[in-house]
Order: sequence, then C-alpha cells, then structure tokens
Amino acid sequence: MSDTSVKKVDSTTSPTGQLGQKYLASGKSVSMRLWENEAPTPEPKPSGTREYETVGYVISGKAELHIEGQRILLEPGNSWVVPKGSSHTYKILESFTAVEATSPPAQVHGRDED
Repeated sequence: MSDTSVKKVDSTTSPTGQLGQKYLASGKSVSMRLWENEAPTPEPKPSGTREYETVGYVISGKAELHIEGQRILLEPGNSWVVPKGSSHTYKILESFTAVEATSPPAQVHGRDED
C-alpha cells in the first residue's frame, strides 16, 4: 500500500528554527525551509558542515555562497547545491529570501542546530 498522507504547511504559522529559518513541508526523506528577508551581513557567517544535502532557489536579494574555496554569487532566479559534508557559509549582500530543500530533513535529530 502506498503512503497517501498529504501535508499542507502555511508559512505564516510554520515553526521557526534557531537561525531564523521557517520550516515548511517535510517528508520522510526531504524537507523545505524558507529564509525570509535575511539582513545583509558585513562578513560571511562562520563556515560549517552539515550532515544533509541542500538545494536552494533565490526568490529575492543577493548573497555569496562560500564553499570549498569557491565564491558563488546568488541572485533572483538562481539555484544552487551544497553537498553533504561540504564546508560552506553565506554572506548576505542584500535583503535575501530563498527556499531550500534538504535531504535528509535538516530539522530532524538536531541536524539543523548551531
């Protein structure tokens, strides 16, 4: 029998993580989160690694993704991938809104904390 569960999440009432991300729909192997109107940062945030893969899509604003010695400019309409275990950080250049999907779900088992 197939899984017939359907989930709908309204971003106006969804839970917010410690870093300001809004958690959207989440399944067993992938979840979504929203970074909304992130303020510009004078310096990149501290680098880190995560135990999940991330794909993202820029809705508005600009940011730099610093990953494994590369600097990638992210602008509206751009999408990106951060492989699991890659050392990376972001520098927000303009008020930034983006949607990300993580696999496995970032918020499960404390993967998204720190």
